[in-house]
Amino acid sequence: MATLEQVHSNMAPAAIGPYSQAIKAGPLVFLSGQIPLDPQSMEIISDDVVEQTHQVFKNLIAVAEAAGGSLSNAAKLTIYVTDLGDFAVINQIMAEYFSKPYPARATIQVSALPKGSRVEIDAVLAL
Repeated sequence: MATLEQVHSNMAPAAIGPYSQAIKAGPLVFLSGQIPLDPQSMEIISDDVVEQTHQVFKNLIAVAEAAGGSLSNAAKLTIYVTDLGDFAVINQIMAEYFSKPYPARATIQVSALPKGSRVEIDAVLAL
């Protein structure tokens, strides 16, 4: 059985509940969902989905780096949005952070996200 190791970065928002930013289990790292919080103020950075999505990826990058990896190690993403009408713009932004082979992905519309966020993304890294 793999040993579970907590991952933490001060460059990403602190967990706002009883969970870790990420957990390493052998060569896999499970990143908790990130919303567009500024790591210092712990406030949503903007109402704009473009700005929110960029902040989410910045937060994911910080946690991935703390785990000893990068977004290029992402095997799977799950994207949660409050409006599937934002799907195309989120795809464009995602293309700025990833290259082939792209990670597997699911995109799910939800009725609400923490703190009124419009987007949340979690990831699984393979180191």
